[in-house]
Amino acid sequence: MKFDEAGLEESTPIIVGVGQFREKDVLPEAAHSPMELAAEASKVALADTGVSTELAPLLDTIAVVRLFSDSSNRPRLAHDFGRADNPPRAVAKRIGANPANAIYGQLGGNTPQKLVNEMAERIAEGDVQIVLLTGAEAIRTTQQAVRDGTQLDWHENDAGTLEDRGLGEPLTTPHEFEYGVGIPVQTYPLFENVIRMRRGQSIQQHLLAMGEMMQPFSAIAAANPYAYYGHAWTAQQLATVDENNRFVCFPYPKLMNARDSVNQSASVIMMSVGLARRLKIEQSKWVFLHGCAEANDRLVAERADLGGSPAMRLNGSKALSMAGKDIHDMTYFDLYSCFPSAVEIGCEELGIPTDDDRDFTVTGGLPFFGGPGNNYSMHAIASMVERLRAKPGCFGLVTANGGWLSKHATGIYSTQPWLGTWQRENPAAYQGQIDHADTPSFTEVPEGAARIETYTICFDREGPCRGIVVGRLDSTDQRFLANLPVDPQLMLRLVEQEAVGLPGLVSQQQGRNIFLPAGF
Repeated sequence: MKFDEAGLEESTPIIVGVGQFREKDVLPEAAHSPMELAAEASKVALADTGVSTELAPLLDTIAVVRLFSDSSNRPRLAHDFGRADNPPRAVAKRIGANPANAIYGQLGGNTPQKLVNEMAERIAEGDVQIVLLTGAEAIRTTQQAVRDGTQLDWHENDAGTLEDRGLGEPLTTPHEFEYGVGIPVQTYPLFENVIRMRRGQSIQQHLLAMGEMMQPFSAIAAANPYAYYGHAWTAQQLATVDENNRFVCFPYPKLMNARDSVNQSASVIMMSVGLARRLKIEQSKWVFLHGCAEANDRLVAERADLGGSPAMRLNGSKALSMAGKDIHDMTYFDLYSCFPSAVEIGCEELGIPTDDDRDFTVTGGLPFFGGPGNNYSMHAIASMVERLRAKPGCFGLVTANGGWLSKHATGIYSTQPWLGTWQRENPAAYQGQIDHADTPSFTEVPEGAARIETYTICFDREGPCRGIVVGRLDSTDQRFLANLPVDPQLMLRLVEQEAVGLPGLVSQQQGRNIFLPAGF
């Protein structure tokens, strides 16, 4: 082990540069491609290190967060603009780099924090030296170009090695997807309705409570120059359902949903303390990863509690333990905020009161800052680094979430130096606590008397169009998935009155599970 003159172990990993970029109000033909956006944020991060040395040629590792368009066999927004065959090297050529390691990450919003955790470990072990993590989305440009019939050419074929990590762990089953579970806007509301019932709130009380919790997010986004939807809304405005804030999937009005129609990018540069010293990077730039952890939850239909996240609780506690801190020691948070239930469950599992006077975000959150695909938490990390540099010695916690509370990663950051040898616990050592926990019995072909465990009503611009039910059979307590009859009046009634716990009958109709509430 080697120590520098300040007594820090030279192999200790640190963040030394961060960068963000936003492109707005640009015609598609003049806009940046996703890889161009990532390169712009990377240039900012390189400059942020403050070194006069040309740093880009020294990069030995570039990892790019997976684009949304590469994250599914069913891309949400199809286009024929082409793609970069080797995203890390497409970024590298734009910044003057030629890394030995070119990595394309897995699907999931947990990926930015997971990559930070991995690279910190590899830096500490001497496996890699100078790392650039980056990601971007040009979803707004894509939507505008498709709508306007504008042709774009984003195809790139860059020679060189590529470690493409693929989609990663499965997040849903074909049966779940058939009934609407596995689409974020339809799945998080299922969690939210469990939370409302558990709190004993009426629908209107719960709407306002969500608005009160999300109001500070919108205020922070309004002051953030990188936010895409920066506007300060009142709690009442967020909670009021009207033609401008219609339900997307009950109980979430439009303004409480993550919005991914953005052009945004963010980057982080990491290296060791010893190398930062040799490159003369000022210590005021250094931010240490004091704690980190990862854990995955079960598939939605297998979860014992649809209003909780054992993996979030476990990996949060592991990260805090590694840092030698508790939740009260955190000055700043960025709790993954794709939907209110993600924030509420994060608070519950980490032991943070939902009325805590500390802000839950440093960016403004996915509904207001914007949700650039799998890369949102790279913005959270970059923003957290800036906050901590401005307030040396304080600690900040970032949670990152992939899927539908499926994959989790946590990081705890501070300018306060890490003392001793940096080492993290292998996540495989504790993942079994989740994998081997009891799960409810499940049937794909339910029949008979049953009750609603949770539900959501999905809306289009014309009104309610689909009802999704997670239920339990009275006879066996087996869980099942079903849809409601396509009856707008029935669905509207279940938006106006509490339906969690409502009895009814489930049966097979034309090969599908249909739940009919009693009395309808």
